[in-house]
Amino acid sequence: MRRTYPFLVGVTGGLGSGKSMVCRFLSEMGCGLFESDRVAKELQLRDPEVIAGIKGLFGPNIYSFDGDGALALDRKKIALTVFSSPDTLQKLNALIHPKVFDEYCNAVQDARQRGLKILVKEAAILFESGGERGVDAVVVVVADNLIRMERAVRKGMGTPEEIRQRMLTQWPQERLIAKADYLLVNKGSLDELKKETERLLHTLLAAAAVVCGEL
Repeated sequence: MRRTYPFLVGVTGGLGSGKSMVCRFLSEMGCGLFESDRVAKELQLRDPEVIAGIKGLFGPNIYSFDGDGALALDRKKIALTVFSSPDTLQKLNALIHPKVFDEYCNAVQDARQRGLKILVKEAAILFESGGERGVDAVVVVVADNLIRMERAVRKGMGTPEEIRQRMLTQWPQERLIAKADYLLVNKGSLDELKKETERLLHTLLAAAAVVCGEL
């Protein structure tokens, strides 16, 4: 059954793959953008239920106040804990992901009211969180593992060993590729990535026209 726009596209990829840049380009090209990871971080600082749940998991001292009196969260301590405790990670995800999905549903309604043809949902753990069930198609962005690590180091995301450990906690690229509807290989410059993203957008618009009733 055909329906109204927007066509819903999930974009995911491993650490350092370039998925955020692809999403940025798609946004600049006129797509709506829902950044799941950013929304999750915001909820951890403004949603009372999420804040209470995180304190229950990690203790009240996981939160503090910065120099401006704003609530701050020790994300490094959380990361170190969940990387070594899958059970705690599962509980944290169960606390946050339903809230993120509610925000996403609001974003879909907003995109519909604005007449957008495509809404992009960026999520680092799209499949792990079950987020693929809320989209029409999934784009997976991949890159050589060494290049991914070099990018992450340049961004100050940690030492090579810390980044390697983080990459090991994520799905391997081969598993992501097996679930992709569309694959974007990020192996060149930013200009080349932008051109690849433009080609991807044309493909997505064609798919959207079929699903949403233009063809």
